[in-house]
Amino acid sequence: MTALKNGVGASANDQKTRFFLVIMRLNLKFLLISLCVTVALITFALWANCGVGHGFVPKWPQHHGDSADSPFEQTEEIDCIINQEYAISCRKEGDEVYLPFSFLQKYFDVYGSLNVVDGSRRFDWTHSYGKVNYPKGAYDPRGIFMYFENYNVEMRDRVKCISAIDGVPISTQWESQGYFYATQIAQFGLSHYSKNLTEPEPRRKTVEDGERETATWIVPKGSSMNRTIDRARAGAGAVLSFSTGKSFDTAVVLPMDHVLDLVLSVDVLLKPNSTLCVTLQNRETQKLYHVYYILADLLIGVQDENIYYGIGLNCTGGWKHLTRDLFVDLQKGLPQYASTDKRRKMRRTELKVVEISLLGNGSIDNLTLSTSEHISHFYDAAEWLIRHQDPSTGGWPIPVRRKLGSGFGELARGWYSAMAQGHAISLLARAYYHSKGDKRYLRAALDGLKLFRIPSYQGGVLATFLGKYAWYEEYPTTPHSFVLNGFIYSLLGLYDLNSTAPANQSNEAAVLFEQGMASLKKMLLLYDTGSGTSYDLRHFTLGIAPNLARWDYHATHVNQLLLLATIDPDPLISQTAERWKNYMVGKRAPHN
Repeated sequence: MTALKNGVGASANDQKTRFFLVIMRLNLKFLLISLCVTVALITFALWANCGVGHGFVPKWPQHHGDSADSPFEQTEEIDCIINQEYAISCRKEGDEVYLPFSFLQKYFDVYGSLNVVDGSRRFDWTHSYGKVNYPKGAYDPRGIFMYFENYNVEMRDRVKCISAIDGVPISTQWESQGYFYATQIAQFGLSHYSKNLTEPEPRRKTVEDGERETATWIVPKGSSMNRTIDRARAGAGAVLSFSTGKSFDTAVVLPMDHVLDLVLSVDVLLKPNSTLCVTLQNRETQKLYHVYYILADLLIGVQDENIYYGIGLNCTGGWKHLTRDLFVDLQKGLPQYASTDKRRKMRRTELKVVEISLLGNGSIDNLTLSTSEHISHFYDAAEWLIRHQDPSTGGWPIPVRRKLGSGFGELARGWYSAMAQGHAISLLARAYYHSKGDKRYLRAALDGLKLFRIPSYQGGVLATFLGKYAWYEEYPTTPHSFVLNGFIYSLLGLYDLNSTAPANQSNEAAVLFEQGMASLKKMLLLYDTGSGTSYDLRHFTLGIAPNLARWDYHATHVNQLLLLATIDPDPLISQTAERWKNYMVGKRAPHN
């Protein structure tokens, strides 16, 4: 009997234990489900209030007075009196007064636009249009130059075209007919050097090399084409030679249907009255454009849909290598915009190569189409700097007059710029490194230091602030202007050369760099306005209002300081960069 009771008791206990475990499982499931629901609700709430960009955008507190609870806010048109000078129409809603943004934009020099994001309309307000580019690491004088991989110098409106004779940009910044501007040419080369380090390897298609790759050309009756060995050329190999009549219906033609790869590389030997022509087609409109490369000292000529680039009269009877971005060559010569500052921005993807034609007498070799040829453009700029450096001064003269502003004397043709010198030295130092020690580039860079020792009133670029601090002038004006961004670019050139040249040849660049950095640290805060920066110090030298830097120049100041902070650990540089960066989002220096 006792055993039976014990058995019944044990069974009851087992049932209670199982019931308890079931309840516990249910409670755990309930807790897990509740936790998941809570997390989902919190996530949804945060997402609903999420802004675009970095992190979440908090709501600005608004006060509506007693009528805030009303679903229908009473609005009233009222006059707003601005500084007792004039009135504008405003809107009153409760205790809030709303001013039109068109007024705020001009009054406070701010920017904004209506946009649709995720199906909802919103208004985006910004204090500046400048962009800060944070260094990805310590600055490497052999690597990317600042953030120039983002530059597209050849597509600037103030670039007339890329010379087919020299392969470098022709500037119209200060004279509309066009001229060679060393600063812009160096920027062109530095941007392509930087792109070469950041972009994928280009895709290349060899179209015709006279030997391994031969194309199917159409040769009209009466014209001829053959592939022969040119023994007068170094590394003699087969080339494609052609002979045609004078009219284009006798031209030797290669039909194509080639998209995206729009950079043409070719070695050409043209006799008088001979032409290489590339025909491009807009894939959307089917419109045809013809780009001609001819024996002439012509920058660019346009006649209807025909665009002409001269490769130089002195090329007659001699081989010349051409690297041409067909998209740029077409864009710069679009006929309907050729005589205006505004050119329609055609997309590269709209175009394809449909034909290459050869007219007259001559030869071609190594005809290639590729996505890019950055190093070729880089060396075009480096070779231009070698050819056009003044042997006595070591400088690259600016061939146009320049008037910086009222109160400054005009700079006569042939003036020198520390910014041009610095950019050129930065490029040549990289050419010396990339070419594995071509001493022509090193000699040119070292010669470029001469002007940093010559006072600006004697034709150099050296100025002195308060008779004490050395400054390298972008514009060697009278009186001195002390432009900040050009000075810092010159410092980078000195640093690049000091870091790249052999130790026994870099001493002068090192001394000039340290001298300039010492001046920068003493003078940097003179450019701080409390809400932005000054472009120069004319308010000091001329005794007039400050020349406030546009936001793109202010952003350049910030970017330059951020880069210098990776070279020099002085907290003055990094702290100033951070404060100036904050000015770009509306922050200001505090009041007393």
